[in-house]
Amino acid sequence: MQMKNDHSSALPLRIADHGVVFSGEPGGDSQSAAFPIPCVLPSGRWLCSFRAAPAKQASRGQKAMLTWSDDFGRTWSEPVQPFQPQTVGGRPGLMRFAPLSSLGDDRLIAAVNWVDYSDPEAPYFNEETEGLLDTRIFLSYSPDGGQTWSPPRLMDTAPFNVPTPLTGSILPLPNGELACQFELNKHYDDARPWKHASVMVFSADGGRTWPRHSIVAHDPSRRVFYWDQRPSVLPDGRIIDVFWTFDRKTASYLNIHSCESRDSGRTWSALRDVGVPGQPGPVFPLRDGTLAMPCVDRTGAPLISVRQSVDGGRSWPPEDALVLHKSSGTSQTVAKSTMQDAWSEMYAFSVGLPSSAALPGGGALVVYYAGPHTDATSIHWAVVE
Repeated sequence: MQMKNDHSSALPLRIADHGVVFSGEPGGDSQSAAFPIPCVLPSGRWLCSFRAAPAKQASRGQKAMLTWSDDFGRTWSEPVQPFQPQTVGGRPGLMRFAPLSSLGDDRLIAAVNWVDYSDPEAPYFNEETEGLLDTRIFLSYSPDGGQTWSPPRLMDTAPFNVPTPLTGSILPLPNGELACQFELNKHYDDARPWKHASVMVFSADGGRTWPRHSIVAHDPSRRVFYWDQRPSVLPDGRIIDVFWTFDRKTASYLNIHSCESRDSGRTWSALRDVGVPGQPGPVFPLRDGTLAMPCVDRTGAPLISVRQSVDGGRSWPPEDALVLHKSSGTSQTVAKSTMQDAWSEMYAFSVGLPSSAALPGGGALVVYYAGPHTDATSIHWAVVE
């Protein structure tokens, strides 16, 4: 697939179809539905995993849910909770969400985000130390399109023996390896400075061992945090990774940044500003060879759009943007002076986290959460091409 470089030749983006994956019942234990991630199987089955909870900030009652559609989104199965809570070192934990990846045919791998629940009253983020509750990764496999799953197995993320929250699905790479993506955080009561980084670890044996790793994005000065990496494998074999970027000195969000790898994640290009504000989802290819990137912009009333690039991801002109969701409310971005303010702001978001899964032939299934307020959100889908 050749990437176009003539801006005038870009075809307009369009929403081919759209609908709702899941609507939480007001006042129910799943009224806050968020963090959706789609997966498309060769059979045509669409799957969507998401986190359900009684409230956005709740630890109690949160669970990783899964639903699927065999009729291109017209109907979705009743959501199930396939990954039951596990213990780590004798400590109970909850399964927060579970991104899925296709391994070919009807085979799937799930990377399940586990969070320590030994103290049910402890908030996920410690405002005094900036540490996180212990966060680990479990792996599970399905041979039948998500209907049955192997018992979750704790993943060895050494040498990273710190909280490792997932940022998305495991990536099957062109060289036959698997890449697992996560962030480096620090332990809950650790008062030392936070050494944040976005990381990938790699497996050549189907996920049994993960001996190789690379640091994808990191600021040695600890000023800029490259949060929520969203990598994609493109048809030409490149991995392009995009980041929600936060400057802790000014307590403000910068434009989306990106980098890329041409050697299956071993090395990465320098990070660069792509000129787009907001929080990105994974980049995906379109039928004409151009690229598309979903993103949410909260500088005004929250807006989810899809930007288009005709130069391989170097620029994303605003005039080509396709609006997926536009809120009628006011901005959900507040004035911030600390990292704690940033985390408090996140808890108030009622629109966000667009994620994509490429469809055969180009375009993508894009999912996101949206609702009238932070504790009442549903999962929506759209086919963008």
